[in-house]
Amino acid sequence: MNQTLSGFQCCQHGRISKVLRSFGSTGRSFRQTWLTIGIVCVLSMSAVGWAQDPPSDSPTAERQPIPERLVVLTFDDSSKSHYTVVRPLLMKYGFGATFFITEGWDFATNKEDYLTWEQIRQLHDDGFEIGNHTRDHLGITEKTYQRLPEQLEAIEKQCQDHGIPKPVTFAWPGNARTPKAFNTLKEHGILFARRGGAPEFPYEGGRGVAFQPGKHHPYLLPSAGDARPDWDLQDFIQAVQQAKEGRIAILQFHGVPDTAHDWVSSRRDRFEAYLHYLASQDYQVIALRDLAKYVDPSISPTDQATVIRDRNTKEDGAQAR
Repeated sequence: MNQTLSGFQCCQHGRISKVLRSFGSTGRSFRQTWLTIGIVCVLSMSAVGWAQDPPSDSPTAERQPIPERLVVLTFDDSSKSHYTVVRPLLMKYGFGATFFITEGWDFATNKEDYLTWEQIRQLHDDGFEIGNHTRDHLGITEKTYQRLPEQLEAIEKQCQDHGIPKPVTFAWPGNARTPKAFNTLKEHGILFARRGGAPEFPYEGGRGVAFQPGKHHPYLLPSAGDARPDWDLQDFIQAVQQAKEGRIAILQFHGVPDTAHDWVSSRRDRFEAYLHYLASQDYQVIALRDLAKYVDPSISPTDQATVIRDRNTKEDGAQAR
């Protein structure tokens, strides 16, 4: 905001003093004088422009150092419990989060299991991020990637209609993914896209790896953990303790509980224990969009598969466990 401040300083140290000096010599009223001062200030700031800090995703934005214990919380599939359970608990602890919205399954008619758009708008109003998870929860593969534009646009349109900003983050439905979709994501203004923990770990169990900026592609951010019904606190701790030495732990949740998809559901009492652990251990908890404060989304590795191969292969060439 340096240019804006310079405008104020110009008013304070230059033209305002001249106006004040004229107050005594011309007999102007006090009201007339301060009206003139206001006009001078506006003109001064207009000359330099209403400068704003560059957006965090701007190439000129100054990135902050990645702190230890930086965690991203994400919630998929528009579960009703995101509003009734997750929202108040996140607000209790002051944590950020991203809710990835889809209208898949019977979202349009089943409001016992899924959010309404009014509730999604309230999540936005509460300061949480609304991300794009496609209209139909369509797995994006080499066979389907050409349908991605219409899938993204449907959620963008709903966001626009409900006063929600256009999403800048994306979660791959079903954790299916293909680099052939990258251009479409870029065209739609997506900064970051989150995947699951595979192929570094099998889907079963929900284990994963932390995000390594500069090594992982910004459209292939791994989940450090993908919560399962049988998860306990130790599973959660194993995931978030990877957030160190420049790595960021991105957690993937579904409903708490997920009444429509019980195979990815989380128990409320355990979820509360996870949040309590984060707070008690001084973790910083943010939304996925907030990674742009620390990571330049325009920087990607030459070969996005290298970090996956390195993780799955030990130095001696043996397969990692």
